[in-house]
Amino acid sequence: MNGPAHYREAERLLNIVQSDDVRHLHANDVAKINGLAQAHATLALAAATALPSDTDTATAWSTVAGVTPS
Repeated sequence: MNGPAHYREAERLLNIVQSDDVRHLHANDVAKINGLAQAHATLALAAATALPSDTDTATAWSTVAGVTPS
């Protein structure tokens, strides 16, 4: 899994705990999902920090962030 994929997964998991569906989950499950989201966000940040800003990497990050690369 690359940095942008970790970012997308963190967003997906956060959307779960922010949705109305969370009412059907046990509090422990919500905590686990939050923890997984945090781990994926941390890995995304590490990948964004560690990798060189080559064209392919910059394009992937811009796409996942929904911005136009400069």
